Amino acid sequence: MDIEVDNLTQVWGGANGVCALDRFTHSFASNRFACILGPSGCGKSTLIQIIGGIESATSGEVRITDPADKERRRQPLGGCSLMMWQNLNLFPWRNVIDNVAFGLEMEGLSRAVRYARAKELLASVGLPKFENHYVHQLSGGMRQRVALARALIMQRPVLLMDEPFAALDAQTKIVMQEELARIFEQTRKTILFVTHAIDEAILLGDEVIVMTARPGRIKEVIPVNLPRPRSQELVNSPEFGRLYEHALRLIREEVLNAMRQQEAVDD
Repeated sequence: MDIEVDNLTQVWGGANGVCALDRFTHSFASNRFACILGPSGCGKSTLIQIIGGIESATSGEVRITDPADKERRRQPLGGCSLMMWQNLNLFPWRNVIDNVAFGLEMEGLSRAVRYARAKELLASVGLPKFENHYVHQLSGGMRQRVALARALIMQRPVLLMDEPFAALDAQTKIVMQEELARIFEQTRKTILFVTHAIDEAILLGDEVIVMTARPGRIKEVIPVNLPRPRSQELVNSPEFGRLYEHALRLIREEVLNAMRQQEAVDD
């Protein structure tokens, strides 16, 4: 799906409230992996929640269309996308397979059909023997894989991810990044991925959208033309290093701006 974001503005608290997003405009191309990078409070999460139909924008619009559709009919926000949060929201009273199959259950699919699909997804994320375990019996990385399988089972063309790996330890995060990169190669979904981590954004993304401190605007879009499939070995390459240094210079300026904003509020 192509996602056109046009002049999107979000103000919390009325006309004199806090402006989270200011005239954000960008075209997210179908079957591409876009990483959204910016300081805390710059509107990254707000942006993808609006795209996912979870929040309404103050002004501007989002158009989601299928490039294969000659009439370019607009898709309803939230109808073709699924959100994956940092807080996984797994149900502790359900076992793994019932957590993964929950969306299909809500759609009225039979137990046999949803279990068959859930087992396929659990195998694809390396958890074929854990379908009867409960959340408290899993490690953090395993819970993350369950959440990823639950998102993928719905077969939506757009996947919205809000810092899904932020709470993981460094080693588990590497495994999950490689897992997501592999799944992207297989499915070619349109992915919007919010992150604070520069290396993660470059390793995963086809482009990195660097945002300014609040109110969130686009500071620069960095194309990432590194070959796929990608692995952690790429981090040591000169091209990765150049992209990292460039993104670091951009984001450092905005983090300092965000800190100055906070100091002004505290005063």
